Amino acid sequence: MRRRIWLLYLAAWLPVFLFYFLATQGEGLFNGNIRVGQGLLSAACCLGPAIPLLFLVWPLTGYLKRSNRSTAASAAIHIGSALFLTVLCMSLAAIFVFYYGNPEASKSDVEQWLIWQSWGYLMMYAVSAGIFHAIRAIETTRLQSIAIAQAEALLAKSELTALRNKLNPHFLFNTLHSIIALTRKESSAAEAALLKFSDMLRYILDTEKSGDTMVTLDEELKFVRDYLALEALRLGSRLHVEWDIDDAARYHLLPALTVQPLVENSIKHAFNPHSRPGKLAISARINTASKGIDITVSDDGPGCDELAMKESAGLGVKTVARRLQLEYGRRGNLEIRTAPGAGCAIHLSIPLEAA
Repeated sequence: MRRRIWLLYLAAWLPVFLFYFLATQGEGLFNGNIRVGQGLLSAACCLGPAIPLLFLVWPLTGYLKRSNRSTAASAAIHIGSALFLTVLCMSLAAIFVFYYGNPEASKSDVEQWLIWQSWGYLMMYAVSAGIFHAIRAIETTRLQSIAIAQAEALLAKSELTALRNKLNPHFLFNTLHSIIALTRKESSAAEAALLKFSDMLRYILDTEKSGDTMVTLDEELKFVRDYLALEALRLGSRLHVEWDIDDAARYHLLPALTVQPLVENSIKHAFNPHSRPGKLAISARINTASKGIDITVSDDGPGCDELAMKESAGLGVKTVARRLQLEYGRRGNLEIRTAPGAGCAIHLSIPLEAA
């Protein structure tokens, strides 16, 4: 940081040095009689003391920032420092002028030079202090933005973990309830259900153990198939599942336990309350326009009012919506489409991420 400030500081003096050089040439600029040596010497006499001394304003601005002084106190310190550095610069410049200046200069010329040069040093101090304070303010803002972004990322990660911890017991409770119902009717079916259930638990535990909340769509759909196989033991021929999966989408990433809660929602509302057969459709396709995966879980159940569905959606659907918001922001979306007698469809839009 300090090296970069030094380079920027020296670069900023180049146009000032050029201005002083041109100012010393006077009529020589118009008649072509440019005295390079004298111009460089004059500019060096005027600016030579100021360039290193005014850089002391940089640590001074850092001190004022760390000490949290009031505006009035900081202004007073700057005024005192400006006067001190101006006197010091003028003294050094006067020594240069005494040895290397024009011996034919009149007293009035010297006095005029002292007045204008003093004002010049004061202005240089004010500009340097303003720029240095601005640089420190910009750097502080940048560091604060980084800290805020890191805090938001940690908050999002913590909330994702909390939401997932809510979802897992929710899924386990519902699944165990289904298995208990099977044990009362068919013990052999309950045994097969427990085997499927163990595979599903392994999926959940593996993702938790790795600490990676992302899985491929193929892995998530395998989990959904195990879940539906378990539910089929209970629902029998009433459950008819249609799959429409784009092979190109299978190996893209999405948050674990994103599709299964939506399937569970359809089972709960379209099949459990009724004894009639029903259709469950699961589709996943690449959307080249939005550069994402479109996943839809729909059923031909009784449906309901869309607003009421959004307000009363179970924990699983709400959790999926919140996880998409935390993981992808506006790029991720969950949309519910339903109406009385028209079934229910939940549509997910997930940005493409290759495994």
